Amino acid sequence: PRPPPPPPFTRLRGGGVPPSARTSLDASPLRLIITGAPASGKGTQCSKITRAFGCKHLSTGDMLRQAVADGTEVGKAAKEHMDAGELVPDSVVIGIIKDVLKGMGGDEGFLLDGFPRTLSQAESLNAVLEETGFGGVDKVIYLDVDAGALVERVTGRRVDPETGDSYHVKFNPCSDPTVASRLVQRSDDTEEKVLVRLAAFKENVDAVNEAYGDKVVRVDGNRAVDDVWRDIREVCEGI
Repeated sequence: PRPPPPPPFTRLRGGGVPPSARTSLDASPLRLIITGAPASGKGTQCSKITRAFGCKHLSTGDMLRQAVADGTEVGKAAKEHMDAGELVPDSVVIGIIKDVLKGMGGDEGFLLDGFPRTLSQAESLNAVLEETGFGGVDKVIYLDVDAGALVERVTGRRVDPETGDSYHVKFNPCSDPTVASRLVQRSDDTEEKVLVRLAAFKENVDAVNEAYGDKVVRVDGNRAVDDVWRDIREVCEGI
């Protein structure tokens, strides 16, 4: 038999978790964070989680763009940095997340996607969750994917410049010869650049996971989408 994983993490590689009474119709809101390297499959799984459990999907990119469009104080601050080609500081991002959470109310469920990425962000987020009445998170779902698989996923991506639709040379090839002839590879979808992004992710992921201790569930993201979803669903139903 496979030896048990070391604490403090729970690891799922197809075995799942014990069943529980929770269902997608359960009234108790889920408060989740999903994390993983670029191309780990977060977007696909976020869609499934929000549909099944009614969580509000909170993507930092979407929240930033909305705050800028709405002209909020933190949105204006973010726009200044974005217009200057600078990274938006953590303090501004946290301010935007705080505004969104305050607007939701502490009795709603959420799925936070792409944040926190560092230990300091995790600490700031925990303080904001307390301040806004949410208290904390139930689980942190970490999609664990091998570096080689991530490189293959990214470097094989192709985009239709006319429609924005995405394809993959291996996993989702384009069947229309006319569309296939105009597909392009994004400039940052090269092995060199994805390895840089992956190194930045790995530099901080362990510290972030340690901040949440036994709330972190590592899910083997190397498998088929439906297999990954089965484990994630069982995690959510077990809360």
